[in-house]
Amino acid sequence: MIVLTVLLSLQMSGCFFIKADLSLVSKAEPLQEQVIAGQGKDKILLMDITGMITTEESSTALGVSRELGMVAVVREQLDRARSDGNVKALVLRINSPGGGVTASDMLYHELKQFKSETGVKVIAHFTDAGASGAYYTALAADRITAQPTTITGSIGVTMLRVDATGLMQKIGIQALEISSGPEKGMGSPFRAVTPEEKKIFQGMINDLYGRFVDLIVAERKLPVEKVRQLADGRIFTSRDAREAGLIDDVGYLEDALGKAKELAGIQQASIISYIRPGDYRPNIYSMNMNLFNVNLGELSRPGMKFTYLWMP
Repeated sequence: MIVLTVLLSLQMSGCFFIKADLSLVSKAEPLQEQVIAGQGKDKILLMDITGMITTEESSTALGVSRELGMVAVVREQLDRARSDGNVKALVLRINSPGGGVTASDMLYHELKQFKSETGVKVIAHFTDAGASGAYYTALAADRITAQPTTITGSIGVTMLRVDATGLMQKIGIQALEISSGPEKGMGSPFRAVTPEEKKIFQGMINDLYGRFVDLIVAERKLPVEKVRQLADGRIFTSRDAREAGLIDDVGYLEDALGKAKELAGIQQASIISYIRPGDYRPNIYSMNMNLFNVNLGELSRPGMKFTYLWMP
């Protein structure tokens, strides 16, 4: 660590340029199983989905190391659980405002496939937030529970786009676009949105929104008319969400673990998590996360974006 600090200081001072793969300093190692509560041969896997849902890798604060993206880590843990016949249930602890449309759909798909292949029961449990893409992901679960103080809902799609045309006019900069068709550059921040482009974008948003609604209808067994009333982007408390049929139970993590045992048909179980070497989780409230990591995923990249995201 001292050597790394010295090298970074010298580089930032302009003394020399480091040409090296510094990410090797924190290269990811295979997952290890840790028992964090309970006992018995049967196991319940506790897995976290925390923060922005994205396929992108995360960076440390100094930017000198990379970690696997959320979707990749979830798949890695599911693969580990697939190989262990003693894993009888999965409790997915979610604290997320949502994220990318595709990343949310990938998580939903991975969980559905895991359930289909293994028969393992899946409980989704929301803590602070389980909104938009996080709720989309949770639709793959057999049951959705939430803390009494959870915020959920925000069902819908957002398109993020920056319009820099006004700024360019003020500073006297013009953008030259040469393309093969009138709509090839649609979404560019260097030109205003035309009525035709807005119509196209709205059609895309409607399609992505329709998929979200269809999944809720199918997974929550609710009438489509009711879902469309609920899916106007509003947020819900956990109590209101339960009354609306969007979730099943309001309670705490231990209640979700108890429900997992009930659905799996087991009396006792070891509560396990998969961790990297060097991590430590003393109890069920410990989360497997690095507070120094920054991961906004596709939201940090320039350009147009479609998201299932609650942005308070």
